[in-house]
Parts: sequence; C-alpha cells; structure tokens
Amino acid sequence: MTKTNATAKKEGVTLKTRWDNTVEYIRSVYSELKKVHWPSRTQLIGYTAVVLIAVAVIGVIIWLFDWGLSYLMQLLFDAFS
Repeated sequence: MTKTNATAKKEGVTLKTRWDNTVEYIRSVYSELKKVHWPSRTQLIGYTAVVLIAVAVIGVIIWLFDWGLSYLMQLLFDAFS
C-alpha cells in the first residue's frame, strides 16, 4: 500500500522544524509591530473620549426610539382594549 501525501508530510515535521517555524513567526510579528504607528498619550485620550461620546449618543438615540415605540404601543393597546 502507498502512503498518502498527508501522512508523508506528517512524518517530515519534526520538533526542530516546528520550533524554528515558531521562532521565525515571532520574529516576523515583532518586526511588523515595530512598523506600527502607535498613538501618543494625548491622541489616545482624545480617541477614547470620541468613542465614549459616540457610544453615549447612540445609546440615547436607541433609548429614545425604544421609549417612543413603547409609548405608541401603549396607546394602541389602550385604544383597542
């Protein structure tokens, strides 16, 4: 019986090649992270404030919409009950 490609590939993988692949992956991740433009402290505070304000505004809009629909449904139920 002949071996399939999947079993042949499994036999060729050793602990050393896995370790080498892992080390290479970590090195490449580290080199990519050095290229990232990280925001300064003031930029980070500003971005955080913008996100919190946006979440609060969207929350109020959803609350108003929910309150309005609840009010209309209550009027509807009172009219037909």
